Amino acid sequence: MAYTRDLRKGQDEPLGKIEIAPEVIGVIAGLAASEVEQVASMQGGFATEMRERFGGAVNYRKGVKIDLVDDGILVDLYCTVLFGASIPLVAEKVQDAVRSAIFNMTGLHVLEVNVHVVGVQFEKTEPFSLDDLTF
Repeated sequence: MAYTRDLRKGQDEPLGKIEIAPEVIGVIAGLAASEVEQVASMQGGFATEMRERFGGAVNYRKGVKIDLVDDGILVDLYCTVLFGASIPLVAEKVQDAVRSAIFNMTGLHVLEVNVHVVGVQFEKTEPFSLDDLTF
């Protein structure tokens, strides 16, 4: 299911349709959340984590669940924060960033942004790569 919106030049003249896939909204939400200071990472499934660690493409929808409803969009985000961060403040910044990014890029109304903190990371680390190994 995608969000579809009719464009009209005047009251009677249809201009066309805009269709935005939920995957696109998920990418916008994921990028906006990851850019918030004190967010260490977005939480994905085991397969996604392993694929990224061993040189696979980065999944920007990782840790994001999008539900399209009649009134707007419901967003659930699963993230890890850095140790020492104020979780309520980080969650509020994530909510504001995601709501703003989705609205600015799509014009869609976001009903809820639910932030699920699923872990705490003690220091920000770079992703592991096989190229980092020396023999």
